[in-house]
Amino acid sequence: MLTKQTVEDLKKYNLSTLYQLLRDTKDNRETLFILENLGHLPVGFDGDSLLHLLPNSSDQIRLWVVKTLGKLKNLKYLDVLFNVAQSDINSMVRREAVSSIGRMRTEDAIDSLIELLDDSDPKVVLQAIRGLLVFKRKSQVDIALRKLRRHPNEIIQSVISKEFSINGNHREAKQVPHPLSPDFMKNVVVLGDVRDVLKCVPDEAIHLTFTSPPYYNARDYSIYESYEVYLDFLTEVFREVHRVTKEGRFFILNTSPVIVPRVSRAHSSKRYPIPFDIHPRLTKMGWEFIDDIVWAKPETSVKNRNAGFLQHRKPLGYKPNPVTEYLMVYRKKTDKLLDWNIHQYAHETVQHSKVKDGYATSNLWQIDPTFDRVHSAVFPIELCNRVISYYSFLGDLVFDPFGGSGTLGRAAENLERHFFLTEKEERYFERIRQDLGRESLFRQPARFLSLEDFQKLASQSS
Repeated sequence: MLTKQTVEDLKKYNLSTLYQLLRDTKDNRETLFILENLGHLPVGFDGDSLLHLLPNSSDQIRLWVVKTLGKLKNLKYLDVLFNVAQSDINSMVRREAVSSIGRMRTEDAIDSLIELLDDSDPKVVLQAIRGLLVFKRKSQVDIALRKLRRHPNEIIQSVISKEFSINGNHREAKQVPHPLSPDFMKNVVVLGDVRDVLKCVPDEAIHLTFTSPPYYNARDYSIYESYEVYLDFLTEVFREVHRVTKEGRFFILNTSPVIVPRVSRAHSSKRYPIPFDIHPRLTKMGWEFIDDIVWAKPETSVKNRNAGFLQHRKPLGYKPNPVTEYLMVYRKKTDKLLDWNIHQYAHETVQHSKVKDGYATSNLWQIDPTFDRVHSAVFPIELCNRVISYYSFLGDLVFDPFGGSGTLGRAAENLERHFFLTEKEERYFERIRQDLGRESLFRQPARFLSLEDFQKLASQSS
């Protein structure tokens, strides 16, 4: 019986028998077992002993032959690998062949890799890019790679943009350290239109934004001329949120489809898919989609849409009760990895900011809603606690452009973060003042400012 030890012994002491075994065996399982367990190849290993396996019907065997030839880094097999990269019927085998060519790190492979940039498989192209980046200072390679800035695949565009700092997205490091935020914005609530307020906020001042925008024409306090006007309004706000958000930091948007009641029984109600319509606008302005979290509420807490269907049970009339909302998680697009953001903080801050046991392990969050005597759509404190804990550090500045009842501010102070809220409705502004305006043994009360006062404060701080 063939074992790993047998393969290892043959590789070390009897290569000719190993070659013969690869040549003579008709059992694909045995051939694959040998290939998978070759490991590090001895000096002088003869790659020709594998070439007869390249036409094999097994994708896995062809894949492992290509991997093994790649380990040799021998120019002798450049044309063989190039032919596999172009013609094999399996995309994984083709990608591995390109990767093997790239690992040779030889200028002799440049022409082949450049030719593979025109492949229809984006992952083949990405492997070719990886191989060429070693030689990106050569004009031939530089020209070939820069042509990809208009490639239809967004990941290829991103890689090229990062490597060549194309399209102006590259920004110099800010003088203000990443963990810091403007003092004049800390624990501040502003009464005014968020669009006017944000004009006074400097670039990259906010660490985290978590908000739920006003419903489209489903509440008396949020009336818009049309759905398109509503989406344009959100787009304008969230574009400014993008500007004031620090590099690589998060924006979490809580939305759900909204039902606008029918005018009469002769008309039907209308349902607007807000999360899905705003998403392409967000990604276009530079937010990178990270996750979708579903907030699930008890069915007893939502308005029943089933009454009619309960009576007649006729097909087409089924209407499920909407018990979920979306928390769409976005990150300000950057070339830097998350580790870069984390490393901007002192070790002690990172340690003290660690998420406690009992955190949510899935994207389904079952949290009861909260009801308020003043505001009709209130964040549960638990929802804010999770978002703040998972997406910010101690001392960060968190922002809600639609402050509502101020729950985000209350959660922020409980979790030792600073808050910045805006709210244009005076009755809600006063509701926030009731909650956050009280003095505490641990902090000074929040500052509640008019738009004019905030503008003055911002100009004095600039």
